[in-house]
Amino acid sequence: MGLVLLVPATMLQASVAAAEPGQVADGGNALAAGAGMTMVTFNLHHDRENWPERRKTILAELQRLQPDAIALQEVIQKRNVRNQAEWLATQLGYSYLFVSTDPLGVTKRYGNALLTRRPVVARNQHLLQPLRDYRTVGHLRIDVDGRPVNVYATHLNERSDDAGKRTRRIQVEDLLRFVSATSGGEPVVIAGDFNALVDAGDLSELRSRYGDSYGSVHVNNDLDSVSTLNSHYYQAPSRIDHIFFQQDAMVAREARLLFDTPDEGGRWASDHYGVWTRLQFAPAPGAMPR
Repeated sequence: MGLVLLVPATMLQASVAAAEPGQVADGGNALAAGAGMTMVTFNLHHDRENWPERRKTILAELQRLQPDAIALQEVIQKRNVRNQAEWLATQLGYSYLFVSTDPLGVTKRYGNALLTRRPVVARNQHLLQPLRDYRTVGHLRIDVDGRPVNVYATHLNERSDDAGKRTRRIQVEDLLRFVSATSGGEPVVIAGDFNALVDAGDLSELRSRYGDSYGSVHVNNDLDSVSTLNSHYYQAPSRIDHIFFQQDAMVAREARLLFDTPDEGGRWASDHYGVWTRLQFAPAPGAMPR
């Protein structure tokens, strides 16, 4: 069993000034339907294909939805490109955590991020085994109306061959060790680009512990035809971007794709679609139904 490496919070590049959340727009939290939270996962495609224009579409949709937490992959900062997570968080009035294997202080850094409009109770980051693959996971424990929830963001190995499957299996094992070490017994949500179908063998240990929010909501649909890879860029449908949740603590009530149509000028937000889900807190054991 590998060693779980926790990086001190002082080493994290994170914004700490989050604005008070405003009123949730239609199609957002819908907390009236039951206490819970909403979350988005989205692969930004870093700064390719005119990021200054793409980010307008991304920001507008996130402003409309006002999700409680956002997991981002392929986040970049470099000369003349402000950290994409920082920019979005600033525009939204959210706190953010950016996690990268690139050292602090270098011009170019690349990684994953978590954004939230909720108070942050704890934060951690971890470099996933095997270290040679340069993969990370970020963690925030947030306060959702007085209830702590752990949210995690990651991006696993992209190769589709046997070596890629073995690597993802090692990454999943390490991810789960990190979750166990940092969740403190509170509800867990894990989101990101897993580069694998939800029923793939390399994700089996993860799926044995956590539910697939999109699949839980659309259980009677033909999920084989659903893709989070943008069909403008990829021919074969492949649902590889997921939001997993702790099934004994939460219930998936809604889930849908985001950014699955181009803007008025025909520009796509990314080469991936995003995933949005609404999770409701499960009633405590023995609680009377309302």
